[in-house]
Amino acid sequence: SVSSIVPESCLLIVVGLLVGGLIKGVGEKPPILKSDIFFLFLLPPIILDAGYFLPLRPFTENLGTILIFAVVGTLWNAFFLGGLMYAVCQLGGPGLNHIGLLANLLFGSIISAVDPVAVLAVFEEIHINELLHILVFGESLLNDAVTVVLYHLFEEFANFEQVTILDIILGFLSFFVVSLGGVLVGVIYGVIAAFTSRFTSHIRVIEPLFVFLYSYMAYLSAELFHLSGIMALIAAGVVMRPYVEANISHKSHTTIKYFLKMWSSVSETLIFIFLGVSTVAGHHYWNWTFVISTLFFCLIARVLGVLVLTWFINKFRIVKLTPKDQFIIAYGGLRGAIAFSLGYLLDYEHFGMRDMFLTAIITVIFFTVFVQGMTIRPLVDLLAVKKKQETKRSINEEIHTQFLDHLLTGIEDICGHYGHHHWKDKLNRFNKKYVKKCLIAGERSKEPQLIAFYHKMEMKQAIELVESGGIGKIPSAVSTVSIQNINPQTLPLERVLPALSKDKEEEIRKILRTNLQKTRQRLRSYNRHTLVADPYEEAWNQMLLRRQKARQLEQKMNNYLTVPAHRLDSPTMSRARIGSDPLAYEPKEDSENLPIITIDPASPQSPESVDLMSEEPKGCGGLPPSPEEDEDGLVMRVKEPSSPGTDDVFTPGTGDSPSNQRMLRCLSDPGPRPEPEEGEPFIPKGQ
Repeated sequence: SVSSIVPESCLLIVVGLLVGGLIKGVGEKPPILKSDIFFLFLLPPIILDAGYFLPLRPFTENLGTILIFAVVGTLWNAFFLGGLMYAVCQLGGPGLNHIGLLANLLFGSIISAVDPVAVLAVFEEIHINELLHILVFGESLLNDAVTVVLYHLFEEFANFEQVTILDIILGFLSFFVVSLGGVLVGVIYGVIAAFTSRFTSHIRVIEPLFVFLYSYMAYLSAELFHLSGIMALIAAGVVMRPYVEANISHKSHTTIKYFLKMWSSVSETLIFIFLGVSTVAGHHYWNWTFVISTLFFCLIARVLGVLVLTWFINKFRIVKLTPKDQFIIAYGGLRGAIAFSLGYLLDYEHFGMRDMFLTAIITVIFFTVFVQGMTIRPLVDLLAVKKKQETKRSINEEIHTQFLDHLLTGIEDICGHYGHHHWKDKLNRFNKKYVKKCLIAGERSKEPQLIAFYHKMEMKQAIELVESGGIGKIPSAVSTVSIQNINPQTLPLERVLPALSKDKEEEIRKILRTNLQKTRQRLRSYNRHTLVADPYEEAWNQMLLRRQKARQLEQKMNNYLTVPAHRLDSPTMSRARIGSDPLAYEPKEDSENLPIITIDPASPQSPESVDLMSEEPKGCGGLPPSPEEDEDGLVMRVKEPSSPGTDDVFTPGTGDSPSNQRMLRCLSDPGPRPEPEEGEPFIPKGQ
């Protein structure tokens, strides 16, 4: 019941205090957490566990935010705190006047960094959502490079008689050397570990050893050259994991997982217990002004840094950080054993105020771990901050995640914007084309990501069934491949396909043909000009058109081909005008007894198409004059084309011939492809 209220790290520190007090009570000298033991043996397992099982996707998606908090935020905390503490020392009386600016800046760089051990211990228990967890934890991992650079920089500057501009510039450049150098060392050892695991198929027992060995060598190599050992460990774990897991056996994977968890848990327990013991055993110098000012300015610097940086970050983030998120990030900036060990490393020769620094550091650690660590869970519940949802990944989720990645990559390519998804896709292509072939043995190097994920899910489900004792009730979803992987047997070099009889093969082919052939037939795309006409539909269309537009056609067709005559022009000029552009003349009133000119529509633009022999006055030839046709001008009649034949359903009316229907359709919607019967005249027949 106590552990549900008080974090485990607080209880361990209390245990350390009790053990230290007991040892001191019996007259013995309690052991102190030495920096060499801490940095060489206790810290690496915790960082390797965090780096090897780092949730890579949320980490990379929020890498920009994490780097801003880790680099800019830590620099702000160090210089803000160091500058204010220097002012406090100058105003604080005779006991503090001798502490210079460099010593205060060194103290600020030690106490400003968020501690990954303390953050892990507290945040794992409150089950905060993934975004906040990766922001605070990622900051605590990556700010190591800034802390190492500032610590060594101010430590070296303290020995100088005078600090020049060149020293400051070199110190600034050393940050890039320390951080990028640590990452490079980690990547090199990660690739070597992955390449070594390719050849361990016949000695499965020592596979986990290579993971621990190369990771620890990466850490030691980085520390040897004063590079960031934490960055090297994280890089080694992230790089080696996908390739190592593809090569090693399942038993080796289980060994690595549980051994890392156990090792990091033991280290974490020892660190907090030793913190308590060292508090009792160490030499302390208490100065109320210095200690209280340190605690107050630590909180102020953290809050101001988070608020200002979040305001800037939210201008570029799609998912904004809300005020609740900002409060949790600021409140979760816990300090821990790294700050204590760095303070313990200080030399008495150059830093006579080391005991006061250690007392202030332990006070800040106890305040952040006890007060903030104990109250963060009730505050998370009070503010209703989103908790972590334990959900199992599914094939469906993996498919949609990959689909969205491809979609966003395509959108970035179309926009010409080389963003996060574009470079991620480039890296995945390079990894698939070159790196996997070198670092993964056998056919697994060519296995698609989705299939590999399915095999992993299948294996996990099979193991859960075996552990629960349900091996006799294995569902069909779990294949025999998973069960063989649990109890590995000697497999042949090549995978032999089961032999099928001819009847069975033919039956499978028949099923595939009947079910898959339909999906492979390509349908012609819709085009209104190439649709096949139904004869019955044509008949119904004729009937509808005749009923709806009979009156309109009777009124319009009489005036459609009427051309006005120019009063001053001669008949020859009038005929030429009519032949060149019969539609340009509007009907005139008061036209009587005008001759009818029959025009061959084959070439209506030429005046020779006018048939002068067929001119006759209206009323002759059996055509009675109608009142609507008493207009001033020439009336053209088109020659009767050859009859296209009558329809079986309807007898075509005067305005309902197929050519009339075609003309109306062409006028309403002229298509690009000519119809077969388009040799007939364009101008409809007269009444």
